[in-house]
Amino acid sequence: MRPSAPAISRQTLLDEPRPGSLTIGYEPSEEVPPTENPPRFSWLPDIDDGAHYVLRISTDPGFADKKTLVFEDLAWNFFTPDEALPEGRYHWCYALWDQKSATPDSNWSAARSFEIGASLPKTPLPGRPARHAAAHAGHPRLWLNPEQLNSFSQTVAKDPGHCGWSEFYEKSVKPWLERPVMPEPQPYPDNTRTATLWRQMYIDCQEVIYAIRHLAIAGRVLGRDDLLDASRKWLLAVAGWDPKGTTSRAYNDEAGFRVVVALAWGYDWLYDHLSGDEREVVRSILLERTREVADHVIAHARIHVFPYDSHAVRSLSAVLTPACIALQGESDEAGEWFDYTVEFLATLYSPWAGTDGGWAEGPHYWMTGMAYLIEAANLIRSYIGYDLYQRPFFQNTGRFPLYTKAPGTRRANFGDDSTLGDLPGLKLGYNVRQFAGVTGDGHYQWYFDHIKADATGTEMAFYNYGWWDLNFDDLVYRHDYQQVEAASPGDLPALAVFDDIGWATIQKHMEDPERHLQFVFKSSPYGSLSHSHGDQNAFVLYAYGEDLAIQSGYYVAFNSQMHLNWRRQTRSKNAVLIGGKGQYAEKDKALARRAAGRIVSVEEEPGHIRILGDASAAYQVANPLVLKAEREIHFLNDSYFVIVDEVECSKPQELQWLCHTAGAPQTGRSSFRYNGEKAGFYGQFVFSSAGTPQIAAVEGFPDIDPREFEGLDIHYHVCATVPAATRHRLVTLLVPYSLKEPKRIFSFIDDQGFSTDIYFSDVDDERFKLSLPKQF
Repeated sequence: MRPSAPAISRQTLLDEPRPGSLTIGYEPSEEVPPTENPPRFSWLPDIDDGAHYVLRISTDPGFADKKTLVFEDLAWNFFTPDEALPEGRYHWCYALWDQKSATPDSNWSAARSFEIGASLPKTPLPGRPARHAAAHAGHPRLWLNPEQLNSFSQTVAKDPGHCGWSEFYEKSVKPWLERPVMPEPQPYPDNTRTATLWRQMYIDCQEVIYAIRHLAIAGRVLGRDDLLDASRKWLLAVAGWDPKGTTSRAYNDEAGFRVVVALAWGYDWLYDHLSGDEREVVRSILLERTREVADHVIAHARIHVFPYDSHAVRSLSAVLTPACIALQGESDEAGEWFDYTVEFLATLYSPWAGTDGGWAEGPHYWMTGMAYLIEAANLIRSYIGYDLYQRPFFQNTGRFPLYTKAPGTRRANFGDDSTLGDLPGLKLGYNVRQFAGVTGDGHYQWYFDHIKADATGTEMAFYNYGWWDLNFDDLVYRHDYQQVEAASPGDLPALAVFDDIGWATIQKHMEDPERHLQFVFKSSPYGSLSHSHGDQNAFVLYAYGEDLAIQSGYYVAFNSQMHLNWRRQTRSKNAVLIGGKGQYAEKDKALARRAAGRIVSVEEEPGHIRILGDASAAYQVANPLVLKAEREIHFLNDSYFVIVDEVECSKPQELQWLCHTAGAPQTGRSSFRYNGEKAGFYGQFVFSSAGTPQIAAVEGFPDIDPREFEGLDIHYHVCATVPAATRHRLVTLLVPYSLKEPKRIFSFIDDQGFSTDIYFSDVDDERFKLSLPKQF
């Protein structure tokens, strides 16, 4: 950093292309103000992938030398400064940088402005020289350094139960002494991928991590050569697998990721137990496999331009972080990839979220993304002392699963989800406990305790065992973080809004399963991108111990018929179809992002929460006749819901109102009812401007290959069809109840004058008036 900017030595045209819906943008700006201090700077890169940049930040719009900070020779089009800025108004611009002359190599970009307020959290990123100087040179360096290892070994020798060591050893180390080394996975028959073989292959490779990592760690901690020899045997065998074969990233990325991780942990923890020749063999193959991942992420997926690539972004945490730390100091390439990874995580992460902690892909892919991010953040903190957790997103994101996938729920959330139909997965709880350790929030510890108790016995489910060893996770957490005392969620606000991703949630009595209610509403600016679905303005409801208005179907496999033609589609949601069509949810990423919703407003007052969502754009992509599609939710007296759907079209269109249930609903002239094992709910169509809805109960998953859900429970849905009209206004009453205490809400309409007034009343005469201006 210099106090002033050198003059431009020669002019090269700097173009500033307009950002698209799938690219990063020019930030910060007046329109996108900073959310932390220093700001995270980004811009669209030059056409030359090898271009370097210079960045100016100034309190003076003319960039006078004494008021300007200059950051030179930046390798990428994103940057976080190494110091916070004083409060005030700033301007920034960038130019191309000539490394040979050490001067700007183009005209300066347009200047953009932003404000730094006193309340912004201070989260600078140490510069590259400082990070490099802080790195540990010896081995091991993944998780523990030599000094920490020595201390931990001494403590375990005195107390085998320390940090859960004895359980880790018995369950996650000893079994691998008896297991033969795994052979290299075979190709798919005719090299045609099938979901079953794909999943088994990555589970096998996950076991490779367990064998190599756990035997090596135990061998070092306990000083046992037999464990180290066993780990080395596995490591050298896996190093002999074809890096361009079945476990390459190109053939099966999940398997390829896992092999890189296994090699990295083995190389690091067995470094002193390998001969020089053995180290060279492992280092060479680890570098080759890591290069394949890095080339895909940086050169092909180009996530610094197109950040909405779930696997590529995840591989920064899951693969490049451990591999590059293990190789640091022995490969310049690995050093560059590590710098890219740390800077991306500190600057552009996460494309699926904002500072309020939400995750656009839903709580299941939050679980997966956070699991690997947590591993990476802990490794980075241990290795170079940089704490990613201080960023505001990480300080807030424990709220997301707490409010959207509470204990006891099974089908009351959105997005792709391998655990759909099961209780929330163990790893979800372990992730949230990590944020208890980071923030000290006891509500997160309460969540972990309850998720762990509910999901005991699911450790070997593929969505657990095939992805993480929870005994190892527990060992690392208990070593690195202090225990946090659990706090009941009874004192939490009922309403949580994640504006950045367009989710609004209501939680009542989470601490009491008999009274617990969870309601989640979504209208997301991310549309149906990635693992999101065509579910803008949709809702799910859990109450009194049971899922009521559900996410139907099964996550059989990504790109299965059930996935593509049911789960992703609006027809599987508690939403509306317009002219028989739902929202765009196909494979074109640009259209998926365009098929967006937004939460227009959220209001809360005693006894009343109001949420308004606009999904007009989401429907327009698939049906250009749609002019307006809004849904208004009223939650009243902690008891019942009134839903107002307003739809306008340029030509008459039918409206179909959908609500999905786990079992068969009963239907009547203007109502439906579903009773489960503990709870039930009923719906009543109170007012329809376009005529009386025709109500039907539909069984199953129409047009989906029955073989994909063979042996699985069949779901149902209510379909209320309203006659075609250019304008629809449909008011629906939803009343959940415990089977121990059925509930009724009464209503009547007064339509004199220029408004239609609908009155709702419970048995205690608590009333709500909904006033709808008449449409003439």
